[in-house]
Amino acid sequence: MFFSDFNLDKCADRLLPVIVQDATTLRVLMLGYMNREAFDKTVDCGLVTFYSRTRQTLWTKGETSGHHLRVVEMYPDCDMDTLLIKACPVGPTCHRGTTACFDTPAEDGFIRSLSSLIARRHEEMPEDSYTTRLFIKGVKKIAQKVGEEAVESAIEAVDGNRDRFIYEAADLMYHYLVLLEQMGVTLPDIERELVKRHS
Repeated sequence: MFFSDFNLDKCADRLLPVIVQDATTLRVLMLGYMNREAFDKTVDCGLVTFYSRTRQTLWTKGETSGHHLRVVEMYPDCDMDTLLIKACPVGPTCHRGTTACFDTPAEDGFIRSLSSLIARRHEEMPEDSYTTRLFIKGVKKIAQKVGEEAVESAIEAVDGNRDRFIYEAADLMYHYLVLLEQMGVTLPDIERELVKRHS
């Protein structure tokens, strides 16, 4: 992909609008603009770089705060006049110190974030971590916990106790994510299987 591939005839000041999305949670983080130089620098260094319309200069996100956006994937839109960048944020994205410039609900994408944290726990195996203890005990213990939490969730559902069901379902989801990690399976793997069945 090259900057010359984009059709900027409809774009203000012939600047490319860029939407940045968290590659893990899929939460939309911010909107910025690129000229050719900013695009090329982003591609070359792997850190999202914009063109500031107010200062009329390049700025790499996080160059003063250290809160960079590390590029994972880039996708042009169907009209080739907007770019989507999936990135891994290092720290908060917004100048307000918030995760994103858009005040969408904080829980958006949290299950994916939790899945990523569980994967790190599996890799690092920190002491005094319940997740580490589960991995040490192995797949049989993890599977047993998934079964127990599934039964407890089902009981609360049958009893019609919504609050208790939410509590038990959260336990079930956490242990299910640990089991996925133990089996070397990701949420996108499950999503791909569901998409196959849906189509």
